[in-house]
Parts: sequence; C-alpha cells; structure tokens
Amino acid sequence: MALKAQLDAIVSQWNLLNHPFYQAWSAGTLPVDALREYAREYGAFIRELPAGWQVQNDAETAHEEEEHIELWEAFAHALETQIGEAQRPAVKRLVQTARQLFADPVTALGALYAFEVQQPATAQSKLEGLMTHYRLPDGVRPYFQVHAVNHHEAEKLLARLSALSGADQARALQACEQMCQALWDALSDLTPQQCA
Repeated sequence: MALKAQLDAIVSQWNLLNHPFYQAWSAGTLPVDALREYAREYGAFIRELPAGWQVQNDAETAHEEEEHIELWEAFAHALETQIGEAQRPAVKRLVQTARQLFADPVTALGALYAFEVQQPATAQSKLEGLMTHYRLPDGVRPYFQVHAVNHHEAEKLLARLSALSGADQARALQACEQMCQALWDALSDLTPQQCA
C-alpha cells in the first residue's frame, strides 16, 4: 500500500469530524462553556506545534505556527478566557505525546501529519458552526478562517515522509497513529456529558 494510503487509513480511524465534540459544535448543541474550556485547554497543544516544525529545520513554518498561536489566543480572548496549562488528563497526555513525538524529526513528521491533514476540514466545520449557531465576538473566527484553506502543510509533510527510508516510514506511521488517538482522546475528555 502506498504511504499516503497507509497514513490516510490511520487518520480515517480517528477522523475528528466524526467525534461527538465536533459534531455537537457543528450542530450548535455544544455549550459555550465547553467552547471556552476547549479554547483554554486545547490551546496548550496548539502551543506545541512550532516545535514539530523546528525539529524539521523549517523556520518559516515554525514562525507561521507561532503566528497561529496568536490567532488561537484571540479565539480564547473572544470567549473571555486565555490559553492555560492543560488540566484535563487526556489533554495533558496529548501535550506530553506532542512533546515526545515533536522531539524527533521522524516521529514529528507522522505526528504533524495526523493533525495537519485533518485541519482544513475540521476548521471549516468549526467555522460554519460558529457562524451559523453561535452569537460570539468576531475574534472567534480568524484561526479557523486561516486553517480552513491551509492544505500546504500536509502536502509538505507528505513529501518529506515519502523521502524517508522504509524503517523511518514505519516509525512515522506509528507516530501518526499515536497522535491521532491522543487528539481523539483529548476531545473525548472535553466533551460535555450531554453531548457524548
């Protein structure tokens, strides 16, 4: 099986668009308090993303990710909160998983792909949910507006993954699966009982 097909088979098992948290968001049934907690907690993971690109010696994309942290901070601020340290156990594990995988160039590629390949579709879904169902300040939108059309990072990662040796590709595939599960579990921990 081609590498992209292997990666996408892993991601499809943990497709975040199928998660009850994002489905409730899209339907407008996710309470604003849950959005607020998500902004605060998940932001701790968003802050880790530049490190995954720095270990690739990709200063340009790392800088872009740092700018995206500012957009996430605006999202949190519009919800009257701010990025904090992760408190939920599965979000803490997500942050720890990211730190571990982003410390190695090979595993960072797989872990970043798990997140970046899903980002345009999840950002578009979240943006539509915000615009359709929630009366919130405009500051909640820019992060998702930028990422709804941002496909170049996943494409860049795939090119780098394809250049790896077979052994390193296997490590990257394992990292992709680890990150997919950690992302899913973090959302599960943030999902209110009535939306689960």
